Parts: sequence; C-alpha cells; structure tokens
Amino acid sequence: MQALLDNFADFDALMRVYPLLLQGLLYTVTLALVALPLGLLLGLSIAVAYSFHHRWLNVALLVHIDVFRAFPVVVLLILVFYGLPFLGLTLGGFAAAVLAIVLNNSGYYGEIFRAGIESVPRGQYEAARALGFKPLHVVLYIVLPQAVRNVLAPLASNSLELVKTTSIGALVALPELLRSARVAQEQTYNPTPLMAAAVIFFVLLYPIARWVARLERQALVAR
Repeated sequence: MQALLDNFADFDALMRVYPLLLQGLLYTVTLALVALPLGLLLGLSIAVAYSFHHRWLNVALLVHIDVFRAFPVVVLLILVFYGLPFLGLTLGGFAAAVLAIVLNNSGYYGEIFRAGIESVPRGQYEAARALGFKPLHVVLYIVLPQAVRNVLAPLASNSLELVKTTSIGALVALPELLRSARVAQEQTYNPTPLMAAAVIFFVLLYPIARWVARLERQALVAR
C-alpha cells in the first residue's frame, strides 16, 4: 500500500508542480469555453441553412457534415497544425486546437440541430407562414425553440464529449491539463501529477455527466 501511495499519491511531488497543473486547467477551461460556443454556432448555422431545402446548398452542407465527422479529431488537428502552413496559413497550438475541435463538432451539432428542426411538425411552419412570418423568422422564432428542447439531451452529451477532446491540445504542445501533467511527471519522476489531472477531469465533468444522464432519462420518459 505504501508503494502505491508513493507512486500515485505523492503529496510532496504534487506540491512542487501544482502551478503547472493550475496553468493546464486554465488552458483546458479556456479552450472549452472558446470551442464550445463556436461549434454550437457553426452547427446551428448549418442546420438552419439546411432547413430552407435548397438542393445544392443541402448537398454542400451534407458533405461538410460527413467529411468532418469522418475525420478523427486528432487526425484533423494534425492536418490543421502541420498541413495549413503548406497553404500559407500557420496557426498556433491554441488556434489549431480550437479550429480542429470546432470543425469536428460542427458536423455532430449540425446533425443534432437538423434532427431537432425536422422533429417539429410541418403544421408549425404553415401556421407561422399564414400569420405572415418570413421563412427565416419562422425558423428562428417558432421552430428553433421547439427543436432545441427536443434535442437538448444529445446537445448536452456532445458538449460533454467536446470538453473531453480538449486534451488533444497535448499533441501540438499546447500546455493544457494533460500536457502540463505529463511535464510535471517528467520533473518529479512520479505519476502523481497524471493521477491529479485525472481527478481534476473527473471532478469537473462528473456533475455534467450526471446532468446529461438525467436529461436522457427525461427524454425517454417524454417519448
């Protein structure tokens, strides 16, 4: 037991490197706070544009969704960070991680919002149009509030997964929580910082995971 504590719960080692972990936590939270609303906004824009049912626009939107959902986010980050410089665009680690996460999740959010919009009965559109609403106003003020309510559980679930993917920043030396924990491990020759990072992730995400589970149960009951 003592050997286990010395290797995975070394308080002295943790005290020496906790500033690194705090820095990593700040980067992780910042990355999530930037990428999450951008991913939601892009996905919502895709779904709203799709709802107007212009043939060639819908084809382009479906290609976007399928392409960026097909790429693992780690592969997408490599392409963004190492590939774009060949096209004359060089991004830092933070910007590259944000772009990769947003592009990947925009496909998932787009499909979720699209399913929500299509779940709203067509009678809602027709009634709003009969009252004189313009097509865009019908979508924004009549359809979207109902659509979001219908897909709140999968939106929350995907948002939870997005926060987890912020750890890919370690791949491009972004000092987020995982990367900082690995640097701290190298400095202390002890895996305690990695265990601390795991605990931090758990403490941050477990309440959200429970909330998502409750939303999913409520959605099942509503059906």
